[in-house]
Amino acid sequence: MSLLEDRRTLWVVAALIVVLFAIANLPWQLDDYDQAKQAFTSFEMVKEGHWLYQHTPHERVATKPPLVGWMSAALFAVTRSWEIAWRLPSLVAALAFAVVLFRAAKDAYGKVPAVITLGAFGLNLLSPRLATLVRTDMPLALVIFLIGLLIWQRVRHEDEWKLRDQVYVFVLLTAAMLIKGPIVYAFLLPGIAVFQLRRGRTRSPGAPKTNSGSAWPGWWPWVASLAIFLIWVGGGIRFQPGFYEEVVMREFVGRFGETIHRPQPLLFYLPHLLHKFAPWSVLMIAIAAVGLRSRNWRLRSVFRGMSSETFWLLCWSVGGLIVMSLIPSKRVDRISPVIPPLCLLLAAQVASYNSCSHGPVGRSSRLRVSNEELGIIALAFAILFAGGYTGWKVITGYRDHRDALAVFGRNIRHEAEAHHWRYEVVSAKDEGLLLYLRKTNFVKPADAITEWNTGNLDALVASKEKAAVLIPDLKGAALVQLQSNEREQYQRGRGYVLITH
Repeated sequence: MSLLEDRRTLWVVAALIVVLFAIANLPWQLDDYDQAKQAFTSFEMVKEGHWLYQHTPHERVATKPPLVGWMSAALFAVTRSWEIAWRLPSLVAALAFAVVLFRAAKDAYGKVPAVITLGAFGLNLLSPRLATLVRTDMPLALVIFLIGLLIWQRVRHEDEWKLRDQVYVFVLLTAAMLIKGPIVYAFLLPGIAVFQLRRGRTRSPGAPKTNSGSAWPGWWPWVASLAIFLIWVGGGIRFQPGFYEEVVMREFVGRFGETIHRPQPLLFYLPHLLHKFAPWSVLMIAIAAVGLRSRNWRLRSVFRGMSSETFWLLCWSVGGLIVMSLIPSKRVDRISPVIPPLCLLLAAQVASYNSCSHGPVGRSSRLRVSNEELGIIALAFAILFAGGYTGWKVITGYRDHRDALAVFGRNIRHEAEAHHWRYEVVSAKDEGLLLYLRKTNFVKPADAITEWNTGNLDALVASKEKAAVLIPDLKGAALVQLQSNEREQYQRGRGYVLITH
């Protein structure tokens, strides 16, 4: 039995992936990547009962649909822990990803390519980062992947699309729409269009038209899911002030312009994908180059000999990458749905490489390494690369007190509970501060002074700059030693203090 076929190897790789997923974002905080905005949606649902439309901590309209927020609210009802409720949807999605990917690759290509696929998904620089990030990226990527996987299975087995399959697609498309809107189209429709075009051209003359092996599940799942999303949008426009400007014009239309969101170069995603998906991206390029060389660099012959299932994986991954590259507004985590089909494509490459390596023995074949040797080398590099990077991020996070504001907020809550304080938070730039203190809104400085002097407040949390202005107008106010001065060593001007009697 080879090393990659050994069950112990699988368990070691799986355990390492679970550990990386669990620790990659430690120490936990909400101060980057708009995590506070996403966390606040579920917090507002529970505290204010706003289940369809939410706001940001600075009282602007939230721009994302509410499905992931509903998940977090439900988890909070069970666990009573916001940290778990905010991060568990992404972690569960990541773990489900790993299981489904491994099983799909094993069924199609065998044990060795499946282990490599599992390693490719979990041992890179992007997946561990997103696994416990308080964002919608990982749940969205899982839903998109399940749709693409269903298409892949229909193509691979040359099955017809039945009503049950179309219902599955409808449910998944609706979930994707209620997670992040029509962005699901960018990752699936281009690949479907190219695949269907090739399928039509390769059909034998006079052959009857059938949907066997088709990548198109029919119109109604797409139309029905879009209709549900548009009902949500229409309700927001009709009943939610500012929804049209913030969600429709700024969040959606603004992504296609260069005035609202910061534009990035056309090829922005390509180098980032090569880097974030290393060393697997290098392995894919190397295997592709070897295969192309074996065909005397005739690219057309490669496509002619490519199976339909592999061609769909290529259309799916490259199509999404190209369309996302055409949108001026870019951020690295937005191409995370491209990673899973690339993992399956890598499995197909490894399986094909193995079959080619059993050809006639010549000078080139003697120099060729086996797919298992390639997998072992790539896994070793990936463990060092992803594990080392994740470990470094965690160590520097604790060393630099990256969670200083979260610790400060937790200490304030404990003090308030111990002394039965009525406290508020003066408006601040840090959106996460509101969540650390479990408050639903900031108070304006003038309102804070009024409430304090009328005896309705026992404590205030404010930035050091605002505290210096507020204290002369607060009767009997004094600063408490409890303050967020650790972080100030690393981020000037963001220190906060507690004011009490």
